[in-house]
Amino acid sequence: MITLYGMGSPNVVKIYIALEELGLPYTVHPVDVFSGKQFDDAFLALNPNAKVPVIVDSEGPDGKPYTVFESGAILLYLAEKTGKLLPAGMAAKYDAMQWLMMQMSTVGPMSGQYVHFLRFAPAGNDYSKSRYATQVHRAYEAIDRRLSAAAFLAGPDYSVADIATYAWARMIPALLGASAAAAFPNVMRWVKTIDARPAVQKALAAIEDVRARTTAFDKADPAVLDKLFGRGQFAAA
Repeated sequence: MITLYGMGSPNVVKIYIALEELGLPYTVHPVDVFSGKQFDDAFLALNPNAKVPVIVDSEGPDGKPYTVFESGAILLYLAEKTGKLLPAGMAAKYDAMQWLMMQMSTVGPMSGQYVHFLRFAPAGNDYSKSRYATQVHRAYEAIDRRLSAAAFLAGPDYSVADIATYAWARMIPALLGASAAAAFPNVMRWVKTIDARPAVQKALAAIEDVRARTTAFDKADPAVLDKLFGRGQFAAA
């Protein structure tokens, strides 16, 4: 049995989808991020970086419990555990790995910073919003070119690279607007294809359930937000 520690963020969405796609039995332990529960000692013992998602596999390597944090590492762990969602051939495998790494290094961080300055930062951050919006657009331009020549990011087959990137790309219309969605027709075609997968639909429904059981951003204590965002008394400089 796998225990998933998480809430409703895109990085957690990835793991819900992978677990559903792989048909692995799992249970969810909600982590109330906007109440600061990720800073509890019990959670820090699982991930010293105080971030979700985390999984604990009760039947890990050599049959022993094993903990994995960082969404990309979790996806690779689950793929290797099951022998699914990652091509076997070396070239095809590294096609998938390249696009997974692009999601981890560019799509996710740039999108996350854009969301922060769009939704959470005080007024007067127009440069930051513009910079990160531009970086997100550039990433999706590259992905759109790739998807003009292939059904999925690694080629003909759906993989962990698609799961990782879809978790953010599904929000393009909401975050970047209708004009951005129109600018990336291959990405939006690919999103629609993944939207229709039964495992994805089941995962997204499960995400809504965990969101209902955790604190919303607008209900969070300001001191918790300061610690979460590393500002105020928690700022390094």
